[in-house]
Amino acid sequence: MKNKKQTIFINNFLNTYFLILTLFIISLDQISKYIVVQNLVLGESLPNSGFFRLTHAQNTGTAFSLFQNQTDILTIVSFVAIVMIIFIYISIEKPSKYVYLSYGLLFGGAFGNLIDRVRLGYVTDFFDVGFWPIFNIADSAITIGIILMLFNYLIFNNNNEEN
Repeated sequence: MKNKKQTIFINNFLNTYFLILTLFIISLDQISKYIVVQNLVLGESLPNSGFFRLTHAQNTGTAFSLFQNQTDILTIVSFVAIVMIIFIYISIEKPSKYVYLSYGLLFGGAFGNLIDRVRLGYVTDFFDVGFWPIFNIADSAITIGIILMLFNYLIFNNNNEEN
C-alpha cells in the first residue's frame, strides 16, 4: 500500500506527464500544419499519386468531413468538449497511467484543432491515406486517445492503481 507522500508524488508526476503530452501534441500538430501550409498549395499532394500522400486540405467540418461549413457551431462544440474533458479528467479519483495518456492525447488533439477553427475558420488536414478522409496529427491523437480510453475501461479496472 502506498503512503500519502508516494501517492501525491505519483499524481503530481502523472499530471505533469499529462501536461507535457498535451503541449507536445498541440505543438506537433500546429508545427506540422504550418509546414504543410508553407510548402503545399491548397489541394496539392506530395507525391502526386500513391496510397500515402501529404495533401493540403482545409476542413470546415468535423472528422470524416462531416458537418461542413458549420464553423461557429463546431467551435462551440469543440470548446464544450475540451471543458468536459477537463472536468471528467479531474473527477477521476484514482486514474491509471492509461487514463493520463488517453486524456492527454484527447485534450491535445481537441485543443490543436480548436486553435485552427478559432484562428482560421477551418482545420488544416494533410495525411491522405488511400480511401480514408484526409486528417491531421490532432485527429490522430484524438482517435488514439479514444481507443486507449476504451481499452482502459474495457480491459482494465480504472480504479486499480497498478494500471
